[in-house]
Amino acid sequence: MISIFKNLSPGQILVIGYSTVILVGTILLLLPVSTVEGQTTNFLEALFTATSATAVTGLIVVNTAEHWTGFGQTVIMLLIQVGGLGFMTTTTLLFLILRRKVLLQERLIVMEEINYNKLSGVIRLTRYIILLTFITEITGTLLLYLYFKGLMPDNRAWFYALFHSISAFNNAGFDLFGNSLENFTGSLYINLIITFLFIFGGLGFLVISEIYNKRQYKKLSLHSKMVISMTLFLIISGTLALFILEFNNPATLGNYTPGIKLLASYFQAVTPRTAGFNTIPINQFRDVSLFIMIVLMFIGASPGSTGGGVKTTTAGTLLVVVYNMARGKEDIEIFRRRIKKKDIYKTLSVVVISLLIIVVVTIVLSITEEFAFIQIVFEVFSAFGTVGLTTGITPQLSNTGRLFIIITMFIGRVGPFTIAMALGRKRIKAIRYPQEDILIG
Repeated sequence: MISIFKNLSPGQILVIGYSTVILVGTILLLLPVSTVEGQTTNFLEALFTATSATAVTGLIVVNTAEHWTGFGQTVIMLLIQVGGLGFMTTTTLLFLILRRKVLLQERLIVMEEINYNKLSGVIRLTRYIILLTFITEITGTLLLYLYFKGLMPDNRAWFYALFHSISAFNNAGFDLFGNSLENFTGSLYINLIITFLFIFGGLGFLVISEIYNKRQYKKLSLHSKMVISMTLFLIISGTLALFILEFNNPATLGNYTPGIKLLASYFQAVTPRTAGFNTIPINQFRDVSLFIMIVLMFIGASPGSTGGGVKTTTAGTLLVVVYNMARGKEDIEIFRRRIKKKDIYKTLSVVVISLLIIVVVTIVLSITEEFAFIQIVFEVFSAFGTVGLTTGITPQLSNTGRLFIIITMFIGRVGPFTIAMALGRKRIKAIRYPQEDILIG
């Protein structure tokens, strides 16, 4: 690591690292070769797009298919790849290619980025993450190419397949069709491949590694059990909720067959958990359905994955705390294990910090923008959860609104807790004060 970074914390280095990637992406997107002839790109548009790609969000202020050239789209794809893998994981990949030793400080930064709590084995896990990412993306590319080659010329089909495979696995939500995946609402093939890619990417690399190595649910760690349980619960409950609420809505599911209604409900229930694609126009959903998507966007994917949000384990821990407290238990227990107090404190900190950020940005946008409140709330949660779904207001945001969404996407990608730790300073206290009771509830 460069000597000027030696006194910085892992969180501070990650903030600088992602900022650098976004700046480089912005400069590349400002080049004339990135923009289609007849179009112009200003600094804020380039910055917004670079941030959205690096934060694997998918919110756009210009149409990806129509505004950017093949070069510009390739820049976006590479930013998605770096953002999905992670700044430090990508740096480690370069170190491994150059046969350079990964030093202790660099290992600590990798631990911070991938939410891994052991120093031993962190580089081995990083190698596994890189290998799994490329194998999954190549497989996704081949499967998507088999479908796209019947719709477009061969070279274009390969590029579209690669772009959407990387975008899906990294939970980015960028597309080259101009209307996300609304052309494929009834395509079981596309729906299953795309959802597999972003659900797989959103599980977390540690969970995937455990599933592969242990292959029995009872042998999995508490973390993996919570991730799998919460993921299944959110998929099933979200699908059923949207299926019931939108069943007779002629603007969304009402005109489809029951089979396509179920398929579209499934897709739209799993995509808010940071994927960002849609097969049904988002602005046509009922407000209650949008609210359900907001909840799903806030929860997001799982720790150590390509997705954002406060994470499934955070939501799961909160539910477990409430359940155990309601039963009068002093220990917080699940799956015959106790959850550590420090993890409970971190859970509460992540949720409170996240909600404070969302509330502030929502208030600002409510002042600067002339949209319905549900649209603004939806946009802010989508940005923070690095989801990319929108009711269509993103291109119409004012410069102030765009700037606050950029900041929100950045915080959502790096992590509110990491940002808080980067801004703060750890202090060791020599004394402990006596405890005293307060009334709660």
